[in-house]
Amino acid sequence: MPRDIITLECTEAREAGKPPSRYMTTRNKKSLRTPGRLEKVKFNPFMNKRTLHRELR
Repeated sequence: MPRDIITLECTEAREAGKPPSRYMTTRNKKSLRTPGRLEKVKFNPFMNKRTLHRELR
């Protein structure tokens, strides 16, 4: 399979002392556009706003 299942975790919640939100998504292993860790802006329900989420390894 050319796609991997990855976990995205909020980067701003730990600094604020709140629990981090996590999302499950897939990424294309062979894509040249995303060689490093995937970053997306997703909604964090604990902080009630959109925050940056980074791929966990």
